[in-house]
Amino acid sequence: MNMKKLSMHPDLDCFASATEAEKEYMVQMRPSTTFFKDGVKRLSKNSVAMVSFVVIIIITLSSIFLPLFWPYSYDAQLGAVPGKPVDASYANLGPFEYGKTEQARIDAGEKVFPHIFGTDQFGRDYFIRVVYGARISLAVGFFASLIVLVIGLTVGSIAGYCGGKVDLIIMRIVDIIYSLPDMLMVILLSTVLKEALKPIIEGTILMKLGTNMISLFIVFGLLYWVSMARQIRGQILSLREQEYVLASQATGAPGKWIITKHLLPNCISVVVISTALQIPSAIFTESYLSFLGLGVNAPMPSLGSLASDALNGMNSYPERLVIPAIVISLIVLSLNLFGDGLRDAFDPKLNG
Repeated sequence: MNMKKLSMHPDLDCFASATEAEKEYMVQMRPSTTFFKDGVKRLSKNSVAMVSFVVIIIITLSSIFLPLFWPYSYDAQLGAVPGKPVDASYANLGPFEYGKTEQARIDAGEKVFPHIFGTDQFGRDYFIRVVYGARISLAVGFFASLIVLVIGLTVGSIAGYCGGKVDLIIMRIVDIIYSLPDMLMVILLSTVLKEALKPIIEGTILMKLGTNMISLFIVFGLLYWVSMARQIRGQILSLREQEYVLASQATGAPGKWIITKHLLPNCISVVVISTALQIPSAIFTESYLSFLGLGVNAPMPSLGSLASDALNGMNSYPERLVIPAIVISLIVLSLNLFGDGLRDAFDPKLNG
């Protein structure tokens, strides 16, 4: 009887050794990755989002650094010399036009920095006012979104994790705020807070910001956190039943620790996307209020206030209305497109 045929051990002599090429084909080394790295990789392939991101970076850096090197100030009235009458030739200059004294210096062979967008009715360089206005609008959009993020993240986390009566009460408050007409409440609150804040901040460092700016931040803190809170609550409601959360609860971990260590890190995609889409909304609201005279205090320019000031001379100087309108549209459009790119890259539901 041939015992070799009944053996359960394979005969290795019957198998040929794999070649080096076959080994390289079979062994596929993949670099380790994370959810964040994977999202950034997908985002970098979105050409529209990346172009929008470059536009945002250019506008932001220009608004920060250009005023440091620009020869004109946003509030400097050209042609105004102490003890002498104001030179009216500097008022309402067109793009690349010069006042009388500047033209005389040019004729004498001197170099004079041009007024790229001309000047306004007070003889102030319009280009630097637009740049400074973009800085104000971006700063308001960023800090207002930061306020919304902090409040929405806190309230949404508490509502989602605690549940029960706490969740019920918070969600009813959210529903009430949602039912209020946005723009009407923003205008009413801005007007009321503007008068109420005057005696409070008078003589303090907050006077540099002005009552309009502070009231604007308060309005955002009161009204615009509800959307963020709802999204965070929904995310935490789905996460709190996961095994790792139940295991932490079983070991006696406090709720604050579970929220900060387990739940919020898994909500990062929702936080990033919501914040990115909140910034253009805040900028648009600030521009709208500044257009109505409820935004930043004069002489500090904002894109909305520049457009409002340009209405009186729209027929004679249409570029003063068109330029800030284009800058507002470019900023808001770029931020929205970049926010959409972030949503496509970091939302797993949209990516299968």
